Amino acid sequence: MHLPTAVNRLATRALIAPLLAPTLPVALRRRGLDLVGASLPLPRGTRRDLGTLGGVPTAVVAPPGPLAPHRVLYLHGGGYLVGSSASHRPLLAGLAHATGSAVLAPHYRLAPEHPFPAALDDAYAAWAALRAAGIPARHIAVAGDSAGGGLTMSLLLRLRATGEDLPGSIGLISPWLDLSCTADALTRNVASDAMLDPSWLPDAVTDYAGPHTDVPELLPLDADLAGLPPLHVVAGADEILVDDADTLVERARAAGTPVTYERAPGMWHAFPTLAGLLAEADASLRTLGLALRADCLR
Repeated sequence: MHLPTAVNRLATRALIAPLLAPTLPVALRRRGLDLVGASLPLPRGTRRDLGTLGGVPTAVVAPPGPLAPHRVLYLHGGGYLVGSSASHRPLLAGLAHATGSAVLAPHYRLAPEHPFPAALDDAYAAWAALRAAGIPARHIAVAGDSAGGGLTMSLLLRLRATGEDLPGSIGLISPWLDLSCTADALTRNVASDAMLDPSWLPDAVTDYAGPHTDVPELLPLDADLAGLPPLHVVAGADEILVDDADTLVERARAAGTPVTYERAPGMWHAFPTLAGLLAEADASLRTLGLALRADCLR
């Protein structure tokens, strides 16, 4: 049941944006986002379960019917402070239906209770568990939105640094990649982004990264981007983090890495989280899911 884009924009600004801002205690923000996610519709036949990957509690979301042999490891967004598989329930379901396989979303540890590298260690543990289960790296896609997009790139850089096989495909939705918080879009798009306010990002960086902001795993825009798996990037042209996506796409293409990029006009930060309500969200997830599937089954 799609609602008009203007209605979705208004609801995002009124209901979701306040739950991301630090004006509320972090526990209340987490609970509120989970309740919003639980209230949104899912595609018919969606299957949901909870298990573990490498000791990390992990939601498993799948479409009806037999599953394709690949898997998607999904790292949710939320500024490294909030978010879960519950808050991202519609997105996970939409992506599972689009890829035709299971999407696994680890409940990685959150800051400020668990600063870097806890989230990355949990993502790596989940990846290692999939590999230990016999799934070839080329049959695993890793994807994430916002901070989860940054975490996806951190995981990719760690795997390359340790000489491990890389995923078959990478999906990034509105990735937060520049923790210096100096991009021009942070001010240029402050009025047009319905979800994200740049004023609280520096505090989130402090809570998550602390003194580690110069660690290579946290600097994907400064990394050598050659030889990476295909990157599929989605961002809203109206969002405050669009410069992060633009820069990554430009540098990855210059390095010879295959890239697709949907820079969606009129869209705000992480708009695919409104899958099921926003037509543009569903269309973007279908395109992204098909691209991840094609790479992993090639």
